[in-house]
Amino acid sequence: MRPDTPAENVDHNAEAARLERTADRYPEDAEALLVQAAAHLELAGDRPAASSLYDRLLAAQDGLENPFLVRALKAANLWEYGHEAEARAIIEGVRAAAPRDPAPWVIVAEALESHDELEQAQETFTQGARVLLTDVAEPPYSTHPLLFGRHRVRRMLGLSHDDWDTLADTLHTSPVSLDELHDPKRVWSLGSDNPAELEAEISRLRAELGTFREALSRPFPVAVLHWPASELSELLAAYPSLESEYPSHEEHLATIEESLRELSSSGTPNLGIVSGTVPSYEAFAASEGMSPAEVSLLPQYATTLAARGRAVEWPPQRGTACWCGSGRVYGECHGE
Repeated sequence: MRPDTPAENVDHNAEAARLERTADRYPEDAEALLVQAAAHLELAGDRPAASSLYDRLLAAQDGLENPFLVRALKAANLWEYGHEAEARAIIEGVRAAAPRDPAPWVIVAEALESHDELEQAQETFTQGARVLLTDVAEPPYSTHPLLFGRHRVRRMLGLSHDDWDTLADTLHTSPVSLDELHDPKRVWSLGSDNPAELEAEISRLRAELGTFREALSRPFPVAVLHWPASELSELLAAYPSLESEYPSHEEHLATIEESLRELSSSGTPNLGIVSGTVPSYEAFAASEGMSPAEVSLLPQYATTLAARGRAVEWPPQRGTACWCGSGRVYGECHGE
């Protein structure tokens, strides 16, 4: 589907079928592609078919990069077509597992919120924030929806601001404040005959739309390409001219960390790392009609991997392994 295709013109069933065929051709990207296919099936109203895709992914759980994301999506989908008990059980399982990725927390909390389980939604958002943001100086870009969702639900419950609500206000860049966007009284203004109230609501909706567009304009991280040691050795043996780009593996790793820190300090959000393999890179070069020895092809390859959902967030969440594959905690490795 082209990114500029109007939503009302999308044949969601056809798009889901196309993504499934693509997943069969590129099994290494099947997880991201099938999750997208399931989303199209949900939009088409075929929620049982979407659940079947989630089940297909979970059947190969050992190979999933983010099984909790798939479980969360399955729970939200099940609840929408009447399987509340099963959805609740999955949600409890996700919460008990305490995943280090914010997306599953946001999905299950919003599922609870959409079914008027506001107390449970608030508890879920808060639990996720405790897991991911305790003692974190600067919340990663991917955790912002967790804080914004928590702010929204707490506002609906009439709870007083706490430190995380204040932090959400600080991170929010829209000209309309979160307190105004999340005001429970907004629903009354939609039925008002007062032109001033309606104009104010139109301004708030425009601000929300701007925020959504900003998020959609960055559907995958600004990603830096990482070659594991064995892959880099194979790459340089096949294409010696790339040695000028990669003098050594140690220098390659140091350059990645340095580049990401520079991007972060310049204000670039949503940063990530993608790991390349020589067969995948050669296939990409062939598809572009270029030689793998072309240095200019490397950033294009990184962007393509990120678009396929292959990027991992940088910096890693607190206490997780370093991106370089050393097995050490990031804070004791490249995060020193």
